[in-house]
Formats: sequence, structure tokens, C-alpha cells
Amino acid sequence: MAAFDPWDPAFVADPYPAYAELRARGRVHHYEPTGQWLVPHHADVSALLRDRRLGRTYLHRFTHEEFGRTPPPPEHEPFHTLNDHGMLDLEPPDHTRIRRLVSKAFTPRTVERLVPYVRALADELVSGLVAAGGGDLLTDVAEPLPVAVIAEMLGIPEADRAALRPWSADICGMYELNPSEETARRAVRASVKFSEYLRELIAARREKPGEDLISGLIAAHDEGDRLTEQEMISTCVLLLNAGHEATVNATVNGWWALLRHPAQLATLRADHSLVPTAVEELLRYDTPLQLFERWVLEDIEIDGTVIPRGAELALLFGSANHDPAVFTDPGRLDLTRADNPHISFSAGIHYCIGAPLARIELAASMTALLEKAPALALAAEPERKPNFVIRGPAGLPVSL
Repeated sequence: MAAFDPWDPAFVADPYPAYAELRARGRVHHYEPTGQWLVPHHADVSALLRDRRLGRTYLHRFTHEEFGRTPPPPEHEPFHTLNDHGMLDLEPPDHTRIRRLVSKAFTPRTVERLVPYVRALADELVSGLVAAGGGDLLTDVAEPLPVAVIAEMLGIPEADRAALRPWSADICGMYELNPSEETARRAVRASVKFSEYLRELIAARREKPGEDLISGLIAAHDEGDRLTEQEMISTCVLLLNAGHEATVNATVNGWWALLRHPAQLATLRADHSLVPTAVEELLRYDTPLQLFERWVLEDIEIDGTVIPRGAELALLFGSANHDPAVFTDPGRLDLTRADNPHISFSAGIHYCIGAPLARIELAASMTALLEKAPALALAAEPERKPNFVIRGPAGLPVSL
């Protein structure tokens, strides 16, 4: 297990050789530093994401004590209240109810209506980068695009948007493995501030509804069910965090990969119709979310190993997306790859509800960069953030 070390900068920079070693050694491995069971194969990860003997939470069936787990410290309560009422960390029946209600507001028509706005904003941001003669692709294009889009969708005033990214980053720090107490303190502070802000915004929308998603969440109902205020707050934060962290890192990971593969980039520059398959291949090749966790609610068996109730699985998305049993020559970036069942958006009941919007954003920024910055190149070697679970560079300096 020495090759798998999520706190080693060399591993974070390139985890794929370690994943290959894990896949070669078996289908499941106990990892002592986190107490988790690592699952590296695509078939297992895909099946376990759909297995109802597992859950994102266990509190719908057990107390912490019954499950053999220590309750979180009371001082972390604001983070857990916020996190635990979002549909990503709920199981049926609450997950089913909330996702159904959110889907009534987050419809394909709502997303499709945003396409002209997304494309215009991508063009504007890339034009700014070009006018400046280059810059940081992360802060100049990758970050402001999804932040503005989801904020626009939710109806968050432009003047309030600057605080969203720091709050999101602080909260998402808790999704890393074994987060520190300082990380927890930052997440708690951000959870309190984010919740207070959204509570006020929801109250304003109750008084004066608009065409935005928050107004839609307030109005959404089904057979007498409505979202509670806490469920609305948690849903908004989930959508904002996913828009910030996943799409931002998918954009910069993707362009960093393209700039390291000039032949593939040249093919894409010569044929912009490849953008849809390029987006899927880049999501597979270097997914921003490397690991997704599941609690074992009932004993399960993987390849003869019994994983007991109360254990936690670490489903290795990055490894699954490089499994040669599913992907031909998985270490090769191939923008024409047509058969591409990557699991970067997860699977099962927790499949990413924002996947269609993420694809629109990724395609819009890629197309704008191809059209307006045809000579885009790395200006300096990027530095990586130390994070492993949500993985990407701290910036992507580019020249034109």
C-alpha cells in the first residue's frame, strides 16, 4: 500500500501508477491511515454506486453509537447541519423526496435557457484573457464562469458573489481525507456565514418571487411535500459547491492535459466538432473528484473479502476511469474516444443532477478558447493544490 499516499505531493501529482498497482493486487484493500476499504476497479465502483446496501449516510437507519462510530464534536454542528440536509448526503426516503422536488425547479428547460448566457459569458471571459495577453486560466476563465452561472441560476445578486468561492472552498476542505481541526473550524465559520446569507435571500424571495431557482425551490411541491428552509439552504450550497469545485477543476485539469498533449490539442484545434467527445475524455482522463465514499449498511462481500457493517468504502473514481478492463489504452488521451463510460459524475441515485449544466459550461469555455486563443500555451509549470479528493492545480498560467 506504500504507493497509495494521498498526503504525498508526488502521489497527488500523478496517482495513476499507484492505481494500476492497486488494481493488479486485487479488488479491495484495507487502508489503515483512513480506516477505509479502497475499491479501484471500474466494475466494482460502478456496481457499488448503485448498491442499496451502501449509503452516503447511515443516520437514516442507525445512531452513531449503533453504527460503531463516534459522533462529530458539538462545535462542528453548523457544518454537519448544512452538509447532512443536502441530497448528496441523504438516503431514501428523504433523498427521493428532496431530489424529486429539486428536479421540479432544476429542469432541462431551466438549464437550456441558460445556454446563451453561458456562451456569452465564456466569450467575454476569454476575450478578457486575450486582451490581457494571457494570465491565469483558473482565475480568469475557469472559476468565474461556473460561479456566475450557478449564482445567476439561483438569483444571487452580482454584488454578493465574491464571498461564494471562499465559503465554498472552506466547506469543501472537509471532504478531504482526515481533515485537520483548523480545516473544520474554517468549514464551520463558512457554513454559518453561508447559511445566514441564504436564509436572508430565501426570505426575500418568499416576499418577492422571481424567475430564479431559489424561487422555484420555494414553490416546488409534490403531494403536499415541500422543502424545509434547511433543505433549501443545503441544496443551494450543494449546487454552488459543485459548480465551484468540480467544474473549475474539470476545466483546468482538462486544459492542463491538453497543453501536455500537443498532438491531441492540434487535432481539436483543427476540428472543433470534437468538443463534445473531448469534454467526456478529459473528464475521464483526469477527473476532478478522485474518491467518493460510501458507508456499509449491511455486510457485503467483494472477491471473497467480507466488508462488515459500519465500514467505509473509498470508491476510487480516478482509478475506475483508467481501468484497462473498460478503456482501451486508458493512459492515452484520445479526444475521439467514442465508447467512454466514465463515472466522473457518479452513478445511481446520487448521479450528479448538475451534469448537463457542467457539460454546457465545459463545452462553452473550451469552444471560446479554441476560437479566440488558438495559440494558447503554458506560460509556466502550474503548482498543484495539496488536495487529493477534489484534485486540481492552484492555477494555470497561460500565454498567447
